[in-house]
Amino acid sequence: MHHSIKIKYILLSGFALLLASCGGEREKAAALPDAPIYTLVFLDKTLSVNINKAYVNEKYRRTLTDIMENNMKNKGDKLEVYFIHENTSKARALSLTIRSEKEVNDGANATDREAIETAFQLSLQREKSIFLRQLLLKLNQQNTGASNQSTDIWASLPVIAKAGESGAQVSVYYFSDMIESVKGAGRRDFHKQPPISDAQAEDEAKSDVKKLEQYAIGSPQVTIVSPFEATASSKENNPHVTHYWQTLFQELGGVSVDEL
Repeated sequence: MHHSIKIKYILLSGFALLLASCGGEREKAAALPDAPIYTLVFLDKTLSVNINKAYVNEKYRRTLTDIMENNMKNKGDKLEVYFIHENTSKARALSLTIRSEKEVNDGANATDREAIETAFQLSLQREKSIFLRQLLLKLNQQNTGASNQSTDIWASLPVIAKAGESGAQVSVYYFSDMIESVKGAGRRDFHKQPPISDAQAEDEAKSDVKKLEQYAIGSPQVTIVSPFEATASSKENNPHVTHYWQTLFQELGGVSVDEL
């Protein structure tokens, strides 16, 4: 009798230990940091976007500030800026990575944990304020060279595909009117021939996907930050152009596309 009670006790003790270790594993898993965020910012540096216009400058400054605040929070979070013009894929203008690191606080008491968190936030804010200054300088940089004549947005796709290979969560922002304008066979020039209906925009996007599907862009979150005021006419802010890009991105990877 005593013997069976002893066996039961051992079994129960073993089971309790197993549960405790499973719980510990779960806590460890829960404590793993989020995947780093890889943010790509494409700034249109062609003649059709006037960054000196008060409305555009204010909207773009505000959005860049929000991106810096929301996307750059942990060590390894990265932000790269490319200029959109004739040679977009070769036009990397800035590469920033968060280096601030929170001390491991296992076993620290509440006071120490608070001190560790405060030190991390101070270091992080210092980095972010330096980065934001650099970002806003790039926003206001003028492009007076010949490359301001062409808007090659297609060339951003290999850049997005490369970012996706990192395994990070990719967020893409286009600060642009999205008027693709490249001369040559098989290219789009929306200045000369914009789509005149959603149906045409969809057909053109689906046709273009065949040329562009070599770029495995994954499923990034894409945001178009347009330079148009709410009162802009549809002639100026052509909704069919937006529809073209929404269709193109969705066909390439089922990504969600928002417009600000």
